[in-house]
Amino acid sequence: MASLALTLKEKLKSERLKLIAQFELDGKPEALLTNLCKSVDAVLAEAWTGCGLPASAALVAVGGYGRGELFPHSDVDVLILLESAPGPALQAKLEELVQTLWDIGLEIGHSIRTIPECLSEAAADITVQTSLLEARLVTGNRKLFRFLQERCSAAMQPLAFFQAKILEMRQRHAKYDDTPYSLEPNCKESPGGLRDLQVILWVAKAAGLGDSWRKLAQRGLITSVEARQLVQKERAFKDIRIRLHILTNRREDRLVFDVQTAIAEKFGFSTTETRRASEYLMQRYYWAAKAVTQLNAILLQNIGAQLLPMPSVPVPINPRFNEINGFIDIAREDTFLTTPSSMLEVFLLLAENSLLQGMTARTMRALWHARLKIDAAFRRDPVNKALFLDILRSPQGITHALRNMNQTSILGRYLPNFRRIVGQMQHDLFHVYTVDQHILMVVRNVRRFTMPEHSHEYPFCSQLIANFSRPWLLYIAALFHDIAKGRGGDHSKLGMADAEKFCRDHGLSKEDTELIVFLVEHHLTMSQTAQKQDLSDPAVIQTFAALVKDERHLTALYLLTVSDIRGTSPKVWNAWKGKLLEDLYRITLRVLGGEAPSADRELKNRQQAALATLRLYGLPADAHEQLWNHLDVAYFLRHDASDIAWQTRALYGKFDSPVPVVKCRLATIGEGLQVTVYLKDQPDLFARTCSYFDQKNFSILDAKIHTTRHGYALDTFLVTEPNFANNYRDIISLIEHELTQFLTSAEPLQAPTRGRLSRLSRTFPITPAVDLRPDERGQYYLLTISANDRNGLLYSIASVLARYRVSLHTAKIMTLGERVEDVFLVDGPTLNNARSQIQLETDLLDALRV
Repeated sequence: MASLALTLKEKLKSERLKLIAQFELDGKPEALLTNLCKSVDAVLAEAWTGCGLPASAALVAVGGYGRGELFPHSDVDVLILLESAPGPALQAKLEELVQTLWDIGLEIGHSIRTIPECLSEAAADITVQTSLLEARLVTGNRKLFRFLQERCSAAMQPLAFFQAKILEMRQRHAKYDDTPYSLEPNCKESPGGLRDLQVILWVAKAAGLGDSWRKLAQRGLITSVEARQLVQKERAFKDIRIRLHILTNRREDRLVFDVQTAIAEKFGFSTTETRRASEYLMQRYYWAAKAVTQLNAILLQNIGAQLLPMPSVPVPINPRFNEINGFIDIAREDTFLTTPSSMLEVFLLLAENSLLQGMTARTMRALWHARLKIDAAFRRDPVNKALFLDILRSPQGITHALRNMNQTSILGRYLPNFRRIVGQMQHDLFHVYTVDQHILMVVRNVRRFTMPEHSHEYPFCSQLIANFSRPWLLYIAALFHDIAKGRGGDHSKLGMADAEKFCRDHGLSKEDTELIVFLVEHHLTMSQTAQKQDLSDPAVIQTFAALVKDERHLTALYLLTVSDIRGTSPKVWNAWKGKLLEDLYRITLRVLGGEAPSADRELKNRQQAALATLRLYGLPADAHEQLWNHLDVAYFLRHDASDIAWQTRALYGKFDSPVPVVKCRLATIGEGLQVTVYLKDQPDLFARTCSYFDQKNFSILDAKIHTTRHGYALDTFLVTEPNFANNYRDIISLIEHELTQFLTSAEPLQAPTRGRLSRLSRTFPITPAVDLRPDERGQYYLLTISANDRNGLLYSIASVLARYRVSLHTAKIMTLGERVEDVFLVDGPTLNNARSQIQLETDLLDALRV
């Protein structure tokens, strides 16, 4: 059998290479899938004969192989069908067959069953029942195979099968976050992919309604136009999946970042000045997946109606719409054509009536085909303008309405610039959604602030929006804040012009228009100010206050900023960023209220609040004096009163401690740990501390570096690590003990290791950037660094600074997904020499590279 296996292996390999080469020439996916299947059929039949299997048995193809399609690296699923349980002799032959198939090089998934066993397994497992639905005889006993088909057909319960496949599909969709817009979608399993198309054909075949798009069209379940669209989408997805298998040389169904560009180039896309080739490919993919999702909903609802007919007594809603069994239905087939404004009205009705579960298949189909009627004249119609604003003003269902409008392509038709960013990817390493999905996520985040049931999530935001008149203006700002992505140029400026035109066309007041335009133009300003600038500097606050002008603009910008950051990725938002934004809001609000920024007043307020806290601990009235007399104003302005009180208490009696003092506590922001380090200052202290945290895989979110007048370092770090919440007491004790020992050690620091970049960062690398310039007062230097994130990056930076004897005063560590943008306030003699400064920047750039 070894020689047979070798012969068949060579035959299969040769035929496979020949077929793939032909596909590369003609690009016909169906031909490749069919011919690969036929070549495997022939090899299996020869192996079956060569192993001497009895004429009473049958070799049956199941699953995708049973459909007569085989992708280059897909499994070959077979059923060995027997009349009865095998005896020892037959069992030996079966084992020899399976071993031969593996030796040939086939990825075999096999089962050996009798017909009763098949029926029993199918009754217990919907997956088995589905695979048998597509069973196909390869070789062997045809009569036995037909008997299996008859028994399976008789046992089939179409309604139960339909319901089980719908539940299975929902579970699968949930696994992929219920969206076809994943940045690395699975073209087989993700919503809108090949599996969704297969589900339709499975349930239709089980119900006896047809096993092809043409037959479903003949039964009236879909139109001939929809059937052609489904054929086109299915062919496109098959083409992509084939190329994924060929390119990766394995079974790979995910359009991962690593291969997107190569696949895009195979389809003839090329990179332009504003967009990558992969972005063009993926936008086409998302459009196709969206269409499949829409047609899938129509078809499954129609099939369900065939399997479970329900009395349909229309209950009039208005002259254009009825309610049927909880779904909204058009009163006439031509409702959307004779009254085009009803294409917006239907979403308003759905938003206003929470008892309506959605649209009937008839309504979805009519809407899908009528969407092309939305043109410039439609957009100019005052009725349609009013309806769109009414949707945004609706007291409920706004997010759901906008998502449905996007899914049915109504939103993109009504806002043409929005259509341009549907399915558009963002390769900035922190947005994990396409631009349209991010925008809708931001609208949803703003909307949740207004809902009492979500007030516990962000209480301060909910409090602010409760007193904010016309919050629907924020939804418009959210819709337009990123609408100009991908056009080239500053998307904030371009989007500002789009927003202004929308407001003018829809009759918004001058005051409301100005607010929306301001928000779109400056939607990044507040986060940049909070995360990159020194909020203890009165000049920073004064400049920001002058920009926002009044409380209404400040509140609106704060709410939009929080919603925007939270809408980029589940990993980007954290409590530290939330605190920085809230601090900036509160300080600016005081300035807008007439309080002039005053370092002296802020100093006194914080000292008094810290003293009030210290009194609660029963310390002597003068317990603070020795430490405070050696601290300058900058320390008090950069630390909260609670931090000042905590550090003062921790250092009481240890003012001249000969050994390091390390204290750790849960951060007051509710996330991470605060670590205070106090010891005689030394040049490499920051680098040494970073080295310790790097070894422990802790992430540093913030660092405040201070030197007392008597030469002690008083440094505070905010660090985080995934397991803090589970065993923070042990971690606190560990840090206090180990870091003390580490700082006491005189051993030289290890050279920084260049940690590996993530797969995403390797695919979309950022060119490292270092910017070193004097601050506005000429007192310090601002060092700004951007690069791909990786383990050990901050320690690498700190090591370079230590080598050049650069003193660090503050460090703002901003991690945006896979990207870092850090800002350091530094000084030192090296920075006053042009040549040394250039060398420092050169070494920093080298440290940022992997």
